[in-house]
Amino acid sequence: MAGEQRPAARKPYLAGGAEFAALYNVKRLQVSQWISRDQTLDYRYAKIISGSPYWLLQFVKGFGETTPRPKHLNEAELARLVKEQDPGYWVSEVDQLPPLVGQTELVALFGLPSTALLRKAVGTGRLRPSDYTLSGSPIWLLESVVEDAPALQGGARTVDWTIDDDVLAALRAGTYSGPGARIIPRGPAAKQVK
Repeated sequence: MAGEQRPAARKPYLAGGAEFAALYNVKRLQVSQWISRDQTLDYRYAKIISGSPYWLLQFVKGFGETTPRPKHLNEAELARLVKEQDPGYWVSEVDQLPPLVGQTELVALFGLPSTALLRKAVGTGRLRPSDYTLSGSPIWLLESVVEDAPALQGGARTVDWTIDDDVLAALRAGTYSGPGARIIPRGPAAKQVK
């Protein structure tokens, strides 16, 4: 599989915090403030992947019209983001998303001790590159990773790369509650969580 060109899979259009901020010409911190301080934004239209929210782009592009003080969408940034994610499609509800995973979920899926082995597999071409890079983080369609599992297992020397069937079933069913399934507060907010 190394070096083999794979056709691009269709994927739903998404935006992480950095992309959300760019779409409204604000700093990334402002998106967090819309959630925590202003409470004009929540996670209802977001999928939590590797502990970070990724909003449906359909929701993000209409967000500015729903706030007390309208916010103007950067249409050029929207066009750039859509082009970057093509071939893609629009989704209006989180439950319409296919199973998506980040590095944290993949570490759990394969029972790896750390993300270093995962990054090495991507770097050597044994695992396909991520389907997305949003807010600097890689995200894969789960089924594309499952498709690559036999090649990972076949080329393994020291790592087993066996899929944990329970984790796989939970990811597919949308019931996964392991590492990466929720947002872990950081900074001052972390001190308030007991």
